[in-house]
Formats: sequence, structure tokens, C-alpha cells
Amino acid sequence: MSDVAVLSNSQLNKRILSVIIFTFFCYLSVGLPLAVLPGFVKNQLGFSSFIAGLIISLQYFATLLSRPQSGSLADRLGPKRVVMLGLICCGMSGVLTIAAALVTGLPMLSLALLALGRLFLGVGESFSSTGSTLWGMNIVGPLQTARVISWNGVATYLAMAIGAPLGVLLNSGFGMSGFAGLVALMGLAGYWLASNKPAVSVSVGERIPFHRVFSRVWLYGLALGFGTIGFGVIATFITLYFASRDWNGAALALSVFSLGFVLVRLSFGRYITRFGGLKVSLVSFVLECLGLLIIWQADSAWLVGGGAFLTGCGFSLIFPALGVEAVKQVERQDQGSALGTYSAFLDLGLGLTGPVAGLFIAHWGMQSVYLAAAVMVSGALLITLRLHLKSLVRN
Repeated sequence: MSDVAVLSNSQLNKRILSVIIFTFFCYLSVGLPLAVLPGFVKNQLGFSSFIAGLIISLQYFATLLSRPQSGSLADRLGPKRVVMLGLICCGMSGVLTIAAALVTGLPMLSLALLALGRLFLGVGESFSSTGSTLWGMNIVGPLQTARVISWNGVATYLAMAIGAPLGVLLNSGFGMSGFAGLVALMGLAGYWLASNKPAVSVSVGERIPFHRVFSRVWLYGLALGFGTIGFGVIATFITLYFASRDWNGAALALSVFSLGFVLVRLSFGRYITRFGGLKVSLVSFVLECLGLLIIWQADSAWLVGGGAFLTGCGFSLIFPALGVEAVKQVERQDQGSALGTYSAFLDLGLGLTGPVAGLFIAHWGMQSVYLAAAVMVSGALLITLRLHLKSLVRN
């Protein structure tokens, strides 16, 4: 936009936050059921832990499969429409969860309604988050891409951090309808807010086929996917790791991971524009790998906390730093498709971490997952180094 160059930092942030709020609504909807649904499926409906885990995983796979489509639709229809569609899907997940809570006497029907709701939430997540990011990029211009993606990440993790405990609180006070009703209301309110905001024009120009978009961004996505594993093994297994060592303080380790993530994202996000996404990613992967190695070899809870903090610091800027470089590989009219494809690798990394790490634990013990994660992050470092060297040759 023509006036972007004269805007102050606070004005730019205000513009970004005006649309990133929809990412917050989306991920609050994702976080609210996380700590409640497994217990509902296992204890009230009477299904196994495997089925409870599968119900949670359905959302991730729906997000993974719909990420590329969300970006492509945002390129063609505009990000505003895609965000509105995503918020409706999030709201529908709340409605279906309420319906599931009303038919607990018919466990199979209740489970089917829950599963359908998780699918809606997965599609809503990909549409809302991808659309919001692209919307923000359009209203502040391409030079602020890193800022938009960084703020989007802050909104994501803040919402997730609030969502889980709030979901437990609402469930204890009002039952399933408590948190599910809030999800439905946020979908409706978000849709109304988005509909009243001005749309941005859709970029014109010939769009390249999806396979060409994929070929240009897949290495950036692969590095992201490998880097995400460090976050995945901490979020999923740190509690079990502490229990296996008879230590207290697993919640503190998760908190210091989040603290490192937020501090670096807010304090050093501008370095992506200053030094370039690939250089920032190289430093980030080194920090993340060191943090994971500390956890692997830690002999005290305090050392694990330090490793978790360092891992959070390293992981913080990886998504926006590589994302900036990924969207540069295509013209503006294809950036939504590129962003959706790139983001899908994060979903894939998180989706595969649980079962693969479970196999490592079964064969080599709990500590092995942190060494394995460090090796995968080292692979991400090598991929990024290759991309950086190629960029130096081109320039």
C-alpha cells in the first residue's frame, strides 16, 4: 500500500494486530479442548487411550491436508474470505462438540460428532491462520513480511497457552458445553469482525501450478519440519521425561521454553529483515540443537530447564525466518499458496513426532528422543546452510 512507508512502528503493529486477532481466535479454539477431550473420550464415552489420541490427531491431519488449499484459495478469493470461512469452520467445531456432549448415551454417535468437529477445526485452523498472515502481509507490504509472521506466531502460542487451562476451568464449571460454547461464539464473533473489515485486492497475474510452487518452497518447508521436532518432543514428552527421572518441575520446563520463545520473538524478530532469514535460521538451529543436547545429557531438573529455555530461544524465529525466504521464491499472486505449502511442513513435523518418538522411547529409552531431535535439527541446519550457499552464488 502506498502509505505503508510513512507509518510508524506502532501504526504498523496496529494494522497487523487488526487481522492477527483472527489467528488468536483460531488457536484459542484449538487450545480450549486439548486438555479436556482425551478424558471425555476415555472416561465418559468408554473408549481406549488410542482412540482418545486419534480424536486429537484428526485435527492435525485435517490441517495438514488443507494448508495448501487455504493458501491457493487466499490467492484467488482474497485472504478476507478465507479467514471468514476458517472462522465459520472453527465455530462449527464448537457446535458439533456441544452436540457430542448431549448424546453421551450413544457413545458411537458422540464419538462421530467429536471426530467431525475435529475435522472442521483442522480446516478452520489452516484457513484462519494462513488467511490472517497473508491479509497482514497485504496491508503492510512485503518489507514487513517477517513482522507479520512473527506477530502471527506470538498470537498462536499465546492463545494456546491460555486455551488449555481455560478449557479445563470452563469444563469443570459448565461441562463440555462451557468451552465448546466459547469456541462457537468466537467463530461467530470473529466472522462478524472480519466481515466488517475492508478486503485487500487480489494480486493479478498468471499463477503457476501447485507443483511448481511446491518445488520452489519444499526445502524451506523441510528445514522447518525438522526444526519443529525439537518443539514437539518438549511439548509432548517433557512431562514423561521428568517422571522417568523422579523429578519435579516439568511444568516449569514448559514455561521457560515458552518464555525463551516469546522473548526472542519480541526482541529479535527485526533481525530477520536486517540480516536475512537464512542467516537468522542458521543461528536459531544451532541454539535449538544445543538446547536439545543439554536436555539429553542433563543430570538435574535445572539443566533440563536451561536446555528447554535455549531450545525455545532457538525455535522462536525459525518459522518467520524461513517463511520470509519461502514466499520470496514466488510472485505475489502465488504467495498464499507458497505460505500454505510451507506451513504444512510444520503440521507434518508435529504430526509425526509423537508416533516416531514413541518408537525411540520403546527401544532406546526416554532420553533418546532428545538426541534424535538434535540430530534432526542438525539436518535442518545443513539444509539451511545449503540454501544460504546457493543464495550467495546467485548474488
